[in-house]
Amino acid sequence: MSGTGASAEPLRVAVTGAGGRMGREVIEAARDRDDVAVAVAVNRSPIDPVAGVEVRDADDFPELLAGDAPDGAPDALVDFTGPASAVSYAEACADAGVPMITGTTGFAGGQIDSLHAASDAVPVLKASNFARGVAALRRAVREAAAALPGYDVELTETHHNGKRDAPSGTAKSILGDVEDVRDDLDKRVYGREGDAPRESGEIGVHARRAGDVTGEHEVLFAGNRESIELTHRAGDRGVFAEGALDAAVWIAGRDPGWYDFGDVLDAGGDAPDTGGDA
Repeated sequence: MSGTGASAEPLRVAVTGAGGRMGREVIEAARDRDDVAVAVAVNRSPIDPVAGVEVRDADDFPELLAGDAPDGAPDALVDFTGPASAVSYAEACADAGVPMITGTTGFAGGQIDSLHAASDAVPVLKASNFARGVAALRRAVREAAAALPGYDVELTETHHNGKRDAPSGTAKSILGDVEDVRDDLDKRVYGREGDAPRESGEIGVHARRAGDVTGEHEVLFAGNRESIELTHRAGDRGVFAEGALDAAVWIAGRDPGWYDFGDVLDAGGDAPDTGGDA
């Protein structure tokens, strides 16, 4: 596997939402790697240091990006916050010339437009999921959808009981993958109740929220007296944090533009050597 190596300077990353589930995971994952180091961490409410990293007030973020961090401006931002916050951080990145990685989901149309506007000035990589296995799942789903014309399609996703958006951003991406290949499927049906036989053109969508499930996505294809299920399960959130850091290392120094996690996977086969034990 290829890695940055101990002799190279680690990429300096900024982390927003440091007090959130994913913000903490990113900081902890960076601690165990040789190729990245957290230069800036911010949160919208005061919190104690995370994995030994001081967490600053998010209101100071533009100044920190501009070079007020102890060792100078960071090389890239990793963001897992909320749509409005992510847009604000993207605008700050565009002003400071800092690339942005975001795994935030739930954006409205106008907010996505704001992210695209930032990508005119800096590279922006947005992904609904940073697990390499999910990227592979999406490719397999597209291939299966193309190979199985006329088959019924149902998608089920399961997440922890605190997840706000439903269906998940990953589920929406997978649905888009299917619809890009199968133009006969143009109606998403969210759950079923009562007298509800399947109609032509439907994709069934089911969101479950329970316990502390990190994330599961299952796509069912059924027809012609057979069925195929494609499933991805994440064991813990660390897999998403590692993928986001991989993306940050990859995007540093790239031209302004709009990127996705598939670009990172296409650039090289093996996952990088993180230098850690995890």
